[in-house]
Amino acid sequence: MSEKKYNFNEIIDRKGTGAVKIDALKERYGRDDLLGLWVADMDFKTGDFITDAMIKYCNNGILGYTMPSENYYQSIIHWVEKQYGWVIQKEWLSYAPGVVRGIAFTVQCFTKPLDKIIIQPPVYHPFRLISSKLHRRVVNNPLIEENGKYRMDLDGLRKLIDKDCKMLILSNPHNPIGISWDKGTLEELADICYRKYVLVVSDEIHSDMCLFGNTHTPFATVSAKAAMNSITFMSPSKTFNLAGVVTSHSIVPDDEIRKKYYEFLQAGEFDEGSVFSYIATQAAYEKGSNWRTQMLKYVENNILFVDDFLKENIPEIKVIVPQASFLIWLDCRELRLKQYELVFLFINWARLALNNGVMFGKEGDGFMRMNVGTPRPVLEQALLQLKEAVDSHLKK
Repeated sequence: MSEKKYNFNEIIDRKGTGAVKIDALKERYGRDDLLGLWVADMDFKTGDFITDAMIKYCNNGILGYTMPSENYYQSIIHWVEKQYGWVIQKEWLSYAPGVVRGIAFTVQCFTKPLDKIIIQPPVYHPFRLISSKLHRRVVNNPLIEENGKYRMDLDGLRKLIDKDCKMLILSNPHNPIGISWDKGTLEELADICYRKYVLVVSDEIHSDMCLFGNTHTPFATVSAKAAMNSITFMSPSKTFNLAGVVTSHSIVPDDEIRKKYYEFLQAGEFDEGSVFSYIATQAAYEKGSNWRTQMLKYVENNILFVDDFLKENIPEIKVIVPQASFLIWLDCRELRLKQYELVFLFINWARLALNNGVMFGKEGDGFMRMNVGTPRPVLEQALLQLKEAVDSHLKK
């Protein structure tokens, strides 16, 4: 029996459905006539193996209190072992109501106000917002950029850590740049943080989105020090387009860290998911391999399409080709625009909604983040609008 073929070219009208990517355009960008290539969900229809499982449960007619099944746990365990060779135990796992919330809970559980939390910008902006809004001090250890390539500043990290630094929030794979961190880098990071008593919280929500032959290395697997000093968050939400379901899980190998954190979650029932969280996660991990394989190939081709188009038509904008995820870090510095002018170009001339690079830190000045998890016709139209805007306003 041949595997089902999925149509990722299908354009689905999300307007009026409450989709943040579309229905929040007026509020966020000042106009609603933009193509939405910003917030990190995809415009592909969620796999029918997931929606069918949810519909089947609804047909029972009762949506009461629901506990996670043994199959739910085993689906995660088997998926993690199959994808990464990481053998985890059931007791290491807990449901979390989204990775961002899960990270916020770690900040509340393991640090106190005015403690320092290290981030590595340009990086996913909630890391900064969580820490600052919970009255922790954000310490920036920026990535080093060399000829369009980025690496961690591990020497700088050693120098900046002091007694007030209690946590480092790691983006692995890195958002927005799409780096699949190599084992050597993670092992050195683990050693530094272990020696300095800095807990590593690893956001691995894009772990299943590795591209072009790249592989993901879970932080906790690189050494005993990493396993003894970390909390890992994973989720099917990015890979299988389930952000609205709100489902993720934490993996904590160390007994002491796990006991403290899971007791914190249990106290507020934060470790209890909705029925759809459990059903969607299990269906994704048990039946989603074929859909994922086809989706990743489609995303790879979209990335290559954007790269080729820009090289030919707007060479001043360069693609930092991601090793993981459906997000592209666009280097627009050769346009020689101030950041507010760059944003104006995309919104008001090209009529495109992308993420402003500086939202990920001042290191994002001159950059924009583009979401290519969308049907090719939409992407083609977006690039044509961008070319027309640049040709009309910057190349007169």
